[in-house]
Amino acid sequence: MNSEKMATMPVGELLLKLSIPLMVAMLIQALYNIVDSYFVSLINQDAFTAVTLAFPVQNLIIGLAVGTGVGTNALLSKSLGAKDHRQTEKVMFNALILVIIHSVLFVIFSRFATAPYLSAQTDNPIVRSYGEDYLGIVTGLALFVNLQIMMERLLQSTGRTTLTLITQGIGAVINIILDPILIFGYFGFPELGVAGAAVATVIGQGVASLLGLYLNHRYNHEVAFVVSKPDLETIKKIYEVGLPSVALISLSSVTIYFLNKILGHFTEAAVAVYGAYFRIQNFVFLPLFGLTNGLVPALAYNYGAKNRQRCYDLMRVAFKIGYLITLAGLVLFLVAPGSLIALFNPSEEMAAIGVVAFRWIALSFPLAAYNVVAEAVYQSFGNGMLGLVAALLRQIIVLLPAAYLLALSGRLDFVWASYVIAEVANTVFCYYYMKHFVHRTIEAQMV
Repeated sequence: MNSEKMATMPVGELLLKLSIPLMVAMLIQALYNIVDSYFVSLINQDAFTAVTLAFPVQNLIIGLAVGTGVGTNALLSKSLGAKDHRQTEKVMFNALILVIIHSVLFVIFSRFATAPYLSAQTDNPIVRSYGEDYLGIVTGLALFVNLQIMMERLLQSTGRTTLTLITQGIGAVINIILDPILIFGYFGFPELGVAGAAVATVIGQGVASLLGLYLNHRYNHEVAFVVSKPDLETIKKIYEVGLPSVALISLSSVTIYFLNKILGHFTEAAVAVYGAYFRIQNFVFLPLFGLTNGLVPALAYNYGAKNRQRCYDLMRVAFKIGYLITLAGLVLFLVAPGSLIALFNPSEEMAAIGVVAFRWIALSFPLAAYNVVAEAVYQSFGNGMLGLVAALLRQIIVLLPAAYLLALSGRLDFVWASYVIAEVANTVFCYYYMKHFVHRTIEAQMV
C-alpha cells in the first residue's frame, strides 16, 4: 500500500484493502481452533473441558510470541528505513535468542507446572489426565509456534504480508487433516486421543515455522540472519515496544483462568460452554481485530499528514464496519445458540447452559465493537497505554469482580451477564477519551 493511496483512496476501500488480508489470516486461525475443538469434543466432554482449561496457557505462549514479534517488527522496520544493516542484523539475532529463551521457559513449565496448574482448576482426575497429556505437548514443543510467529513478523516487517497467509494456511490445513487421524487412529496410526490433538497442532506449527524460515531465506534478503552476540540494549528495546501487546493478550489468559475457576464451582459443563464460546466468538472478533489492524496504519498516516477530515472519515467508517460485524454476530448468537453449541458434541446439561450463556454474552457485542475500534484509535495517535488501561478495566477491574459477585447469587445465568456489565463500563471509559483525548489530539495536530 503506497503513500499516495493512503492519502487519496476512498476511506472505505482503503480500510477494506488493508484489513481483508488480515481478516482472512485471523479467520484461518479461528477455523482450525474450531476444528481442533470439534474433534476433541467427539472423545467426550471431559476431554473438551481439559482443552478449555489448557487454553489460557496456550494463549500466553501466543501472547509472548506476538508481543516479541511486534517489538522486533518495529525495530526492524526502523533500521531498514534508516538502511542500518548492522542494527538489522543485531535485531534479527537477538529476536531469535528470545524465541529460544521463551521456548525453554515453557519446556520448564511442561515439566514442572502442568499438573499443579490443572489441579488448581479441577478435582476431576480424568480431566486432569487429559489436560496433562495435551498441555505437556503444546508447552514442551512451544518452540514451533514461537518460531512460526517470529518468521511471520519478519515477513510483515518488509511488507510481504501475503506470504504469511501461506504459512498460516498450510499450518492450519495440516492440523485439520491430522486431527482425526491422530485422535482416533485412522490409516494405521496409533489412537492418541487428546494427545493426538496436541501432536497435530505442533506438527502444523512446525511445518509452518520451517516454511516461514524458507520464505524468509528465499525472499527476505533485507533481514538475513548473521550470528552476533546477545545485546541487552536491543532486547530491552524489543520488549519496550512489545510488552503492551504481551500484556493485552496475557490479560485474556488471566480472565479465562479465573472465570474457569468461578464457573467450575457450578459445574464442569459450564467450563466447557465457556471454552466453546471462546472459540466461536473468534469468528466475530477476529474480523473486528483485522479491521482495527488495518485502521491503525491508515489513521496514523493521515494524522501525520495533518488531514483532519480524512481522520474523522476513517474513524466513522471503521465504527460502522465494526458495528455491522458485531451485529451479524449478535443475530447469530441470539437466533441459533443451540446450533452453535451443537458443534462441540455437548451433553444435555452443556447444551442447556450454552443456549443461555451465548445469548447473554452476545448482548455485549455491539458495545465491544465501539470499544475495540476506540482502542485502535488511541494506538494510532500514539497512546497505546489508553488501550491497555481500557482492556484492564474491561477484563480485570470489572469483569472478574462482577462475575464473582454474581456467582454468589447461586445463579449460573447471572454470571454470564458480567460480560455486559464490563462492556458498559468500558464504553463509558472509551467514549470519554474519544471526546477528550482523540478530538483534542486531532485538533492540536492540525494547528
